[in-house]
Amino acid sequence: MSEREDGFVVVFCTAGPGEAEPLASALVEERLAACVNISPVRSCYFWEGKLNCDEEVLLIIKTKKSQFEPLQKRILELHSYAVPEIIALPIIEGHQPYLDWVAQSVG
Repeated sequence: MSEREDGFVVVFCTAGPGEAEPLASALVEERLAACVNISPVRSCYFWEGKLNCDEEVLLIIKTKKSQFEPLQKRILELHSYAVPEIIALPIIEGHQPYLDWVAQSVG
């Protein structure tokens, strides 16, 4: 299967501020992700029947679609949340040299 057929995804994952960088570093070091952007966000959500609005960090993870399952497994092993956000969106188009770099960077 070619890289074009396999495809690429962007995975969103929120985390607490203290765990975002170690999580991002592990994903890149283990070649599950080519790059992880870390950006502060404020999230409002219901959890256990209560409205919460908290400071979090959004991890924007670039990888190949074929790496989603191992990436998700690793996030679940490292993440402190009972139900972490792990959402993959397909990359429909992209700058080919960048996508080539993603493909080369991911195991």
